[in-house]
Amino acid sequence: MLNGRVTAFTARPAMMRAHAELRLLGMFVATQLRCLVFALLIFAAMAVTELVDTGIGRYDLLLACGLAITAVLWWTGYETTREVGVIFAFHLLGLGLELFKVSQGSWTYPAEGVTMIGGVPLYSGFMYAAVGSYLCQAWRRFDLRITGYRAGAMTALAVAAYANFFTHHWIWDLRWVIAALFVAAMWDTWVHYSLGETRLRMPLAIAFVLIGFFLWLAENAGTFLGAWTYPDQEAFWQAVHMGKLGSWALLVTLSFVIVASLKQFEGTFYGHPGDEASVTRL
Repeated sequence: MLNGRVTAFTARPAMMRAHAELRLLGMFVATQLRCLVFALLIFAAMAVTELVDTGIGRYDLLLACGLAITAVLWWTGYETTREVGVIFAFHLLGLGLELFKVSQGSWTYPAEGVTMIGGVPLYSGFMYAAVGSYLCQAWRRFDLRITGYRAGAMTALAVAAYANFFTHHWIWDLRWVIAALFVAAMWDTWVHYSLGETRLRMPLAIAFVLIGFFLWLAENAGTFLGAWTYPDQEAFWQAVHMGKLGSWALLVTLSFVIVASLKQFEGTFYGHPGDEASVTRL
């Protein structure tokens, strides 16, 4: 009887810890979903336009949906004016990359639409804008803070990563070299975030890999819905090569550097009086 009481007593703290950890996990998932509203709505539009024939060019309708989603989220206050500006910047960066990649035959857009330039539908920039929206939302909703951030090195590597998406068609592909340099630059760089009253942290490099993985899953969903097609998917759909995961992780770093550049001065003119900067440099 005594042993049973001791076992029950010692098991109680473990059960309480497990309950607390499950609660934190639930809060993490719920917050992530709120951060992904823009992206989820874009993918919902992809699914609807794939299944329903509206008589309107699919890519034209997706562009209209993207603009409407952006407007509604801004009008309701879900996205701030500054965040909409970030979304627009990501849209332009993504569209520039799309125009080049499609011209090189890296992927194609099989459907039709009037709002296309060089075989690239204008809506395609919204897929990159969704990454920018997620980062802005996550920064606000998780109350992110970055410590040990090497701004100069990260900015230079982000520019190199973006340039490599173009230059590897003519010279060596340096993505893995750049990735290794990113790991070195992010050594001892931590992202701090809140779940309720609990403050947690993780290495920034791991955060990038995790985001890259989920973007790779999203890319599989996008190609499955016929939003765009890789050459090896033209005959029948198959999963996107795992090598794309590294490309997405690099693209996330570029996206992060852009947002981080805005957040470094939050305490002076981007935030409220008395706020501290979100990014602490080494």
